[in-house]
Amino acid sequence: MSDLPRKAVTRTAKLAALPLGFAGRATWGLGKRIGGKSAEIVGRELQQRTADQLFKVLGELKGGAMKLGQALSVFESALPEEVAGPYRAALTKLQEAAPPMPTRTVHAVLEERLGAQWRDLFLEFEDKPSAAASIGQVHRAVWHDGREVAVKVQYPGAGDALLSDLNQLSRFARLLGPLVPGMDIKPLISELRDRVSEELDYELEAEAQRQHAEQFADDPDVVVPDVVHQSDQVLVTEWIDGIPMADVITDGTTEQRDRAGQLLARFLFSGPARTGLLHADPHPGNFRLLPVGHADAGDDEEGQEDAVGQWRLGVLDFGTVDRLPGGLPATIGTSLRLTLDGEADAVYELLREEGFVKDSIDLDPDAVLDYLLPIIEPAQADEFTFTRAWLRQQAARIADVRSPAHRLGKQLNLPPAYLLIHRVSLSTIGVLCQLGATVRLRRELEEWLPGFLAEDAEGTREAEVAEEVDGAAAGA
Repeated sequence: MSDLPRKAVTRTAKLAALPLGFAGRATWGLGKRIGGKSAEIVGRELQQRTADQLFKVLGELKGGAMKLGQALSVFESALPEEVAGPYRAALTKLQEAAPPMPTRTVHAVLEERLGAQWRDLFLEFEDKPSAAASIGQVHRAVWHDGREVAVKVQYPGAGDALLSDLNQLSRFARLLGPLVPGMDIKPLISELRDRVSEELDYELEAEAQRQHAEQFADDPDVVVPDVVHQSDQVLVTEWIDGIPMADVITDGTTEQRDRAGQLLARFLFSGPARTGLLHADPHPGNFRLLPVGHADAGDDEEGQEDAVGQWRLGVLDFGTVDRLPGGLPATIGTSLRLTLDGEADAVYELLREEGFVKDSIDLDPDAVLDYLLPIIEPAQADEFTFTRAWLRQQAARIADVRSPAHRLGKQLNLPPAYLLIHRVSLSTIGVLCQLGATVRLRRELEEWLPGFLAEDAEGTREAEVAEEVDGAAAGA
């Protein structure tokens, strides 16, 4: 199947085959065990067959099905190793490749959107796509002025397919449970569905990419390719080479993993402060590690440390962004700092004010602190090594219905304004754990996250509390 299936009945049947296929293979596995094969061997074969089908179906359908696959791929670190292992390779493929559109379809879109003489815009154009995503695929080309460019072409019918897929996936989200045990998929699908219209709009994407390219133009650590040309369904940007983040995860050196992790954290927290936008699709397919020949991180001791084996982070695909004109909310930094300082009552009051704890619920502030501290462990030390084992431990603590953490977590609320920030943060942590990177996260928080340093909060939350206390004392 090389084209994008658009008939709802066809796509629905393919999506329904996922959970039904799992059930069929489970029956096959039972038969194998009755026939004498060990449960361990059969289990491995079962998981591998399921992973192969997962990639085949989601990759063929592209659209919302592939988008879900990409989103799930950054969370596999939280799953038990015996479950995550067989899926890892199949899900990683979704980050970089999928069955391509026929060449005739690509040419038809280019002719419709760039004009009958579209070839005159390029000195060279490679018909074979270099990458594929959920709603479009990328072709390498040379622009008429000699610049190497990436030409992203949107699949015809991608919008309808995206909405149809996500609606269908939402209806039997519970049946997808066996594919990714331990994860609540339905909220993720709902959030992806809410972003559909923005992701399909290449004008919005071009605007977001231009803002990032301008702000990071002279940055020694982050590279954002500039926009060369944009029209409906076609986006042309500068080409950047480099090692795909997925390859760093599977085959990178310790130095590459640590550097990629540090720069990913830096981009996550510095982006909103510098552009007023949060890159909201942090799966590995959207990042490259770029080598540079010399150090330009600075002459101080810290800069020299960064300059050893210097690498830069290339950032792609700005189709999904969160607009944060004031940067990340200071509430996040303030609550993190107060939690690390053990200020249980202050943290609880702040969470209640922001709507994380509803007025109708009363919780023990110390219990809330105990719930939060393990999650924010990476911000406590000067440097922290993110591992799959650590993330699995956190996921198990919160998912275990018998644990106090699970019961407390069910009573917390996530305000709509924080939904996308929360998903991006979790996804980034997932990638850091896939990398196994040692990261100086606290350093990035201190530099870029409003409210994390006490002096950043002067005149804001602390000052307000002080005024309340002084007023109460004067009244007394």
